[in-house]
Amino acid sequence: MSDELKVRSGTKLQLAFDVPPGQEPEFNMISTFNKVLDESAFLISMPMKDGKPLYVSETQKLLLRYTMGGEPMIIAGYADDEVKDGIRRYLKIRRVTEQRVFFKRADERLKVALRITYLQDTWPLDEKGKIVPEDGMTLDISAGGMALFLNRVFDVGEVCQVTLPRVGVNEEGRAVQDIVSAVCWNREAPKGSLYRHICGLQFRLDEGAEKQQLRDYVENVKKKYKL
Repeated sequence: MSDELKVRSGTKLQLAFDVPPGQEPEFNMISTFNKVLDESAFLISMPMKDGKPLYVSETQKLLLRYTMGGEPMIIAGYADDEVKDGIRRYLKIRRVTEQRVFFKRADERLKVALRITYLQDTWPLDEKGKIVPEDGMTLDISAGGMALFLNRVFDVGEVCQVTLPRVGVNEEGRAVQDIVSAVCWNREAPKGSLYRHICGLQFRLDEGAEKQQLRDYVENVKKKYKL
């Protein structure tokens, strides 16, 4: 995991406390990446907020944002320990299995619950020689991607195929099938949810007809549910 992290010593970090799905984290703390300790742990300088050191509870999940190759990236983790090195103090962060990319949201994102199915072509076949899709439910959707409740854990960067339901303001509606999507982030669903996990998906679409088809679909969802 340390090879995958690829964060240089001295890299500036913006920190935020994790927030419930659907909310935007507030990156109002700053820190500096120090070094990798092992496959899942690393050191950062003591976070600062309003010019003062911030002591973080070990039960509070942190999001750490930095830039790599011109793209903003996110690491999630928990404060595992405080480490002193002379007069300097560091936080030992225990990384969790999440690494996200923030994508600019050029398309309107609607908060709506739609029943969907998803699958990967690498899943085993059933006795009829077909891949059986699994069920999920959207938390929100746009023409560029969506947040999805589901019971399967995907690695960031994995690709799956999503089928959206027929939704429309007329009898025919609009059906969109077989959307190739890339996983951007993963997290556990809140307690009491019907599903165990939530993930963010970015649709992989051509900028022409496919993108317009999704825009038309989302517009129909907006009209149907009066959003």
